[in-house]
Amino acid sequence: MAPWSSKDPPKDGHDLHTLLDADQRGDLTFLIASATASMRKSINDTFDSAFTTKAPNPLPASKDNPNIDKSTLTKEQIETQQKHLERRKKELSEPKLQELKQAALDYFDDWRGSVIRRVGEVVNSKEEAEAQEKVAPAVPVEVPQKKLDDDKPDENVDTALQELYPPIKTSLADLDKDHRTLVLHSMLLLLLSLEHYSAHSRTLLLYTASSLNLSIKTLSEDEVKLSHGLVEVAKHMSADTEAHKRVEENKSSRAWKVGLASVAGAAIIGVTGGLAAPLVAAGVGTVMGGLGLGATAAAGYLGVLAESGIVVGSLFGAYGGRMTGKMMDEYAREVEDFAFLPVRGSRKHLFKAAKEAATEDRRLRVTIGISGWLTSPEEIVTPWRVIRPAAETFALRWEMEALLKLGNSMESLVKSAAWGYAKSEILRRTVFGALGEALWPIGLLKVSKIVDNPFSVAKARADKAGQVLADALINKAQGERAVTLIGFSLGARVIYSCLMSLASKRAFGLVESVILMGAPAPSEASDWRCIRSVVTGRVVNVFSENDYILGFLYRTSSIQYGVAGLEKIDDVKGIENVDVSKMISGHLRYRYLSGSILKKIGYEDVDLEEVAKEEETLKLVEQAEGLEEGKDVDPEEEEKRMEREVREKNEQTMMQKAAHKMHIT
Repeated sequence: MAPWSSKDPPKDGHDLHTLLDADQRGDLTFLIASATASMRKSINDTFDSAFTTKAPNPLPASKDNPNIDKSTLTKEQIETQQKHLERRKKELSEPKLQELKQAALDYFDDWRGSVIRRVGEVVNSKEEAEAQEKVAPAVPVEVPQKKLDDDKPDENVDTALQELYPPIKTSLADLDKDHRTLVLHSMLLLLLSLEHYSAHSRTLLLYTASSLNLSIKTLSEDEVKLSHGLVEVAKHMSADTEAHKRVEENKSSRAWKVGLASVAGAAIIGVTGGLAAPLVAAGVGTVMGGLGLGATAAAGYLGVLAESGIVVGSLFGAYGGRMTGKMMDEYAREVEDFAFLPVRGSRKHLFKAAKEAATEDRRLRVTIGISGWLTSPEEIVTPWRVIRPAAETFALRWEMEALLKLGNSMESLVKSAAWGYAKSEILRRTVFGALGEALWPIGLLKVSKIVDNPFSVAKARADKAGQVLADALINKAQGERAVTLIGFSLGARVIYSCLMSLASKRAFGLVESVILMGAPAPSEASDWRCIRSVVTGRVVNVFSENDYILGFLYRTSSIQYGVAGLEKIDDVKGIENVDVSKMISGHLRYRYLSGSILKKIGYEDVDLEEVAKEEETLKLVEQAEGLEEGKDVDPEEEEKRMEREVREKNEQTMMQKAAHKMHIT
């Protein structure tokens, strides 16, 4: 039977059997099989010793890379490449990395199997879908290479989408936009019927959107609309209804409920009009063009999620309460001031997270922004207003006192004459020259104690905060939703620590993407393979070769392992290295340029109005700094002045913190 057109819909509304013919349904399951094959390949690529970023690229050995012509390489180049290859092979032969690779593949295969079975039972058959899974080819994935246009942020986002999630050739791309959008929407419902929206599920939908020639905005808008609909429906499910459902659950097997849509179209059984109608009223099942699934199909595709407010609550982390309620109090015992603060919506106070954010703030994705130093308590949240509300955004509050002391110290340092002189000296040798040779100006070393201790304290606590954040994610503070982590300075160190902890605990499928800006963390490939293994989407290392402050602060750390915030990560496929040396002239600039950097890399959730405000604030800061330059001072007098200034600032900010706490008690 030919598929219905949107102008002549079936009486009971569309489902995938009326929307697509048999060949197209086969193409859909093949598309899903190919996309998941590509995702699996990316896991293997993370642990591929043949991949290198060092020139000449990649390897001279024809058995490792038949595309390289050995005759174009010198003997020295061949020997160097061979040494690098042997080093990578040795690194990857370590039991720790081999076990991590196998654990990541095992987890992925379990997830992939559940998706293939679920899609197969709805679209054609489990048997056909599983057969396609065995033969579907993987599409090679590369980090973005095209130069992005800062004046066209929307195009940047879609360019990044096409490169990171390459389109898989499919006849479904020839359908009109409304039909393609409804196919994507149906896939979203089917993935949610697994009772989670994991990082892997989100990545699969990005491949699907790319292959259907749909923008990332289309998927994002659908996610927002569906999250509103699900929460709205769940709100109106009475306690009696829930109790009745729980009784019924004991009478019926889980397989029956998950397979509500195993029979095509109106033949789906078990979903009453009373359950399906509220979904349709809330907009679940329809897309922007007005085209929509039938009530029975929409409810059937969602499975048990359409029936239970409890399951919906679990998906959203009990409507956000886990991220802002008593659960966080447990973590605050390990790390001072540990809390997730809603960036938008019903955020009531910096020191008292909302008990329950408004339902309109609920989203299917969670983003957590992490500041790495503070000069006021407000800066916990302010930098992350550049993230638009397509995701539910939180700012992580952690060790506020330590971060305030660090921020006050760094601010005083960069305004000092000693630092002004040191910059001119360092410029002659580069940051790594100063690090490697310990050739920091004596005048700067004299005032170093002002920042060294606060940085050491905050860095140690960042590692602990990262471990606690990992535990919070493992315990599903965010519910069953994919998480994106973004941080600058020691906030990036928190993310590094979190991901290393997740890898050690084999906690996969939790994190969709991470963006680390100016990270005071090692750049060793082995660490970043661990990081890559627990992130399904983008891993972005933002660095600046001009970040002299980071180099100075990190000089007493293990510099032999490199510094991610100062250089690119080599030899790990899937890591995006973004050089912002032209933008970042110093470590403190990250605070004001986070939004501009997110726009530059084609991040999907950037609020351009907030970015413009951020850039204006930076201009004012730079003007104030210009007034400070050129003043001649006595070094010893300056050291005393700086100590006094930092002490006064710390006292002031601590009083401000205490005043806020008194206000809410």
